[in-house]
Amino acid sequence: MVAFLSKGRKALRRWTGVVGLLALAACDAPVLSGGFLDTTRAVPVALLVPQSSGADGAVLAQSLENAARLAMADLDGVEIDLRVYDTGARPDMAAAAADQAVRDGARVILGPVFAEAASAAGNAVSGRGVPVLAFSNNPDIAGGNVFVLGTTFDTVARRLARYSIAQGRDDIFIVHAQSPAEEIGRDAVARGVAAGGGQVSGTASFALSQEGVIEAIPQIADTARLSGAEALFMTSGTAGALPFLADLLPENGIDPEEVQFIGLQRLDIPSTALTLSGLQNAWFALPDPGLIGQFTSRYAANFGGPPHPNAYLGYDAVAAIGALFASDTPNPLSSAALTQGSGFAGVGGVFRLLSDGTNERGLAVAQIQNQQVIVIDPAPRSFGGAGS
Repeated sequence: MVAFLSKGRKALRRWTGVVGLLALAACDAPVLSGGFLDTTRAVPVALLVPQSSGADGAVLAQSLENAARLAMADLDGVEIDLRVYDTGARPDMAAAAADQAVRDGARVILGPVFAEAASAAGNAVSGRGVPVLAFSNNPDIAGGNVFVLGTTFDTVARRLARYSIAQGRDDIFIVHAQSPAEEIGRDAVARGVAAGGGQVSGTASFALSQEGVIEAIPQIADTARLSGAEALFMTSGTAGALPFLADLLPENGIDPEEVQFIGLQRLDIPSTALTLSGLQNAWFALPDPGLIGQFTSRYAANFGGPPHPNAYLGYDAVAAIGALFASDTPNPLSSAALTQGSGFAGVGGVFRLLSDGTNERGLAVAQIQNQQVIVIDPAPRSFGGAGS
């Protein structure tokens, strides 16, 4: 096997972060995509987005399409025939859209967004040699012909746990709500801590309600303090219980100067969260801010306004498959090509698809300092070793 750089990078040299492919050519790879592609012609690609799922869904759908078309314009020597299909917010619509897309000749499906819709789309075209690169971050739907592009809890937890342990804070306490999503987050943090060589000094949970978290905080604080934890990892987001935890835990004896607060979810969305006193000096992970900033500026210049926060997934998806099409790999949509270890470099930073259908993304570690986001450990620009 030989290493090569994608031709698709040429058009993006004006960016600090060049979007393209860092890949190994596939040798004797199993074919997921159903054969060789003729990339001398425009390759049919389906984009499944929730256009009719309500106002918020329509905004996201348009933003993903705009970002995808921006990526298409940056490809060098590759032409994509992008065909957009509406999934609404219903799995059955997503399944029908995926089936129709394949009937129309699509060789790869980008989307859908919502987990159940993405799962339904994948099932609808299973066995037909068409990979589905969903915009979801739910690992439960990954596998087979379905890959998830969204940043998963496992990726965030591994990044933050590894950084915390490297800073000498290797006894980590986990606080989570009693909900399926946050219990998945709890388990991801536990795996991340173990993988980084640290230890979970304890866990505590609370009922998912304002009353539930407020009533539970004194006991959570006592348990965390007695555990001797050096860091406290919270799975809640800024739209949920996190503001209560960050403000009330210090009032109940958890000193943020001694116990580092870490957020599994983004602490800078919405931007007003940066003003919360309890989140000052807290750590969290995010895509490379420099690359995202360049993408945001360029998107606004082309479309007259800022992109949806998840629009970069649409760009990254097109950039990745475009780079594969330009790579001289005989089967650019094979399992081996999609999951090659060196991954792709997108506007959200480096990422790679894994053989189980999940992904790994290179994230930065940031801290809120004086109501501003400060990167304290930059995002990696490449991966070491093969993906799993």
